[in-house]
Amino acid sequence: MLNEKDFMKLHNGSDVRGVAISGVAGEPVTLTAEAVNRIASGFVQFLSDKLGKAPDALKITIGNDSRISAHKIKFAACKALVAHGVKVIDCGLASTPAMFMSTIFDEIKADGAIMLTASHLPFNRNGMKFFTRDGGLESANIKTILSTAATLGTVEASLDSVKYFDLIERYSAHLRKIITDKLGTDKPFAGMKIIVDAGNGGGGFFATKILEPLGADITGSQFLDPDGNFPNHIPNPENKVAMASIKKAVLDSRADLGLIFDTDVDRMSAVLADGEEISRNALIAMMSAILADDYPGSTIITDSVTSDGLHKFLEHDLKLKHHRFKRGYKNVINECIRLNNSGVVSPLAIETSGHGALSENYFLDDGAYLAVKLLIAAAKCKNLATLIDKLEYPAESKEFRLKIVGVEDFKSYGQKVLDEFKARAVDQGLTLAEPNFEGVRINFDGGWALLRMSLHDPNLPMNVESDAVGGCDKIVVTLRTLVDGFDNLDISALD
Repeated sequence: MLNEKDFMKLHNGSDVRGVAISGVAGEPVTLTAEAVNRIASGFVQFLSDKLGKAPDALKITIGNDSRISAHKIKFAACKALVAHGVKVIDCGLASTPAMFMSTIFDEIKADGAIMLTASHLPFNRNGMKFFTRDGGLESANIKTILSTAATLGTVEASLDSVKYFDLIERYSAHLRKIITDKLGTDKPFAGMKIIVDAGNGGGGFFATKILEPLGADITGSQFLDPDGNFPNHIPNPENKVAMASIKKAVLDSRADLGLIFDTDVDRMSAVLADGEEISRNALIAMMSAILADDYPGSTIITDSVTSDGLHKFLEHDLKLKHHRFKRGYKNVINECIRLNNSGVVSPLAIETSGHGALSENYFLDDGAYLAVKLLIAAAKCKNLATLIDKLEYPAESKEFRLKIVGVEDFKSYGQKVLDEFKARAVDQGLTLAEPNFEGVRINFDGGWALLRMSLHDPNLPMNVESDAVGGCDKIVVTLRTLVDGFDNLDISALD
């Protein structure tokens, strides 16, 4: 019988994640059928309390990405949902953003939605994301659901009442309409070759259900078929192998544009015809440039590790305001919502990881919607590179992870390190960046460094950027003196 500690180990920020497949690297299964069943019951109780509806008055949709454990855990979740009298709609293979939209589309109007995914994690992992019509749940909500699950037993019922809805078809039609309405033609991509690399995740639909019907030549697209073993590469735009794969495909097929999605399609990156990668700072710059005319002088929210070159591009070239906030897609999204509610126009919250949410799209981090905005711009200007031709890139950028060892409460220890790190920097007369919302950021001549606490893991990531080749190593020499001597901090990554 699982206890509360077992459930809390599945807490991963605003998601539930765990090991779903046995026999891989000796890892024990933690996201068991029992755990999923009880967590689904916890979500029913959470939703019932939030909406003031009895469980048998609720409608909940459930979908999954391409992971091979999806059907097993969906079966367990649906048994719990039906046992509580919930009207359950199985949306089959879906994307995370599409599952949120199942609470919006008139044909469904679900009270809540469950997406079974572990994003880009290895094939033996899986997880659960939850939505209401207000958006994705917060970390505190997940804790509540898991605490409730720990008090409940497993429940079962026949699944004969479960209905099926082709959500991806409806979602694709929704995106196609946005494109055709904006461009004023049914075949806006005629004469263009646009390819997709889905990494065998859930994003293959973008090629066959959006690009091709709108006239694009998708020849050269790859790994569109869902395969939860991910036999070709990890579906992750941050992965170097994945980006090299789509870059090669674009150049080999002489495509005008290549798009790559993560497993559940809430992130994307792109590659231009000449092989230029539009990811991380470049993706933020391009999306901001696309939005600049519609939202002049507005504020762009990014995570904390964006480059000084991006900051200059946003503020000086686009005449926008750049608000560097915290890592974590929910952090930047919530800050964007907060600013808009306070009267500050902020159309975009976006992480360097590729998570991007627009105010015009329910503040939903949706890789497919970002791709739609990119495609509309491509159809208009033909050469997307001109949008960011003034963006300056650092000569070097490096990340080091300093491990916290032998400490159970690693977050408290990490904060102590950060406090001392900051004090040492001040004692040495170094320049601290202000304002700063995460960790300790130090400005150097021609570069910067940021030491922060990892969102989930026992380590302190250290990001370093320099405008000169060899500059990062010079900055690290100074940083080493600031992190030396902590008994439980392994700084060997700096060697």
